[in-house]
Amino acid sequence: MANTEVHDPSFLALATSRSVVKRALKVALIVGTLLAFINHADAVLNQTFVMKNFIQVVLSYFVPYAVATYSAVGALREANRE
Repeated sequence: MANTEVHDPSFLALATSRSVVKRALKVALIVGTLLAFINHADAVLNQTFVMKNFIQVVLSYFVPYAVATYSAVGALREANRE
């Protein structure tokens, strides 16, 4: 029986590849900015922005980055299997 197994790079290798990082950063910048504006514009305008808000803004960028990375890695793995 021949070994027909396709080489599947690790999640970390794909997630840190230049193309995935570049795409995820673009998504995080756009979506994170929109989320931060929607959720924290009042705190900025009222000058009540505190450390809690800062942490939430960081998460507003991190979450779309993580989702875009996970999605891109999944798509690359799926394309690699076909």
